[in-house]
Amino acid sequence: MNISLTPSQTVGPFFNFCLTAGKNCVSTIAGPEAKGERVHLTCRVFDGDGLPLDDAMIEIWQADAAGKYKHPDDPRAGTADPACSGFGRMGTRRDGSCEFETIKPGRVPGPHNSLQAPHLNLAVFGRGLLKQLYTRVYFFGDAGNQEDPVLNLVPKNRRETLMALLSSDGRWRFDIHLQGETETVFFDV
Repeated sequence: MNISLTPSQTVGPFFNFCLTAGKNCVSTIAGPEAKGERVHLTCRVFDGDGLPLDDAMIEIWQADAAGKYKHPDDPRAGTADPACSGFGRMGTRRDGSCEFETIKPGRVPGPHNSLQAPHLNLAVFGRGLLKQLYTRVYFFGDAGNQEDPVLNLVPKNRRETLMALLSSDGRWRFDIHLQGETETVFFDV
């Protein structure tokens, strides 16, 4: 019997063509009939040298416009918007980018009866990562950002790494830097 080694990848040998292609890609988190402010978000992933990562995968989880997650453990009363799945997954292209269509989520409860600012929960998978990295996407300029209990745990000089910026074309852009001076803040969850 002749046994040969298969190529190794830290995220698994079937990652790229099984999770980031075809029906496993979910770019529309909230369809056109979903309630709330429409958001077109472009995420870009960069490595430690500032080069685009063309084989990363981004997953997003979010609440609907009323702040309700489409999950049975969500403690809020009511039913989540059926037109908002609350989940997206895309692989990055050659330029390190991927795009999502969704709505701006509503505020969700935080600790001590506080409310969190509208945000997207994001996981980054990619080469060289033994585990996915978790971060959040906040919307620059949102009034709720100043009182968000999670964002306030992040040092002020690092909060900008969690902000999506609105481009002149009306699309939001969020850059994810895996290392370096502008490294995105990642959470240990």
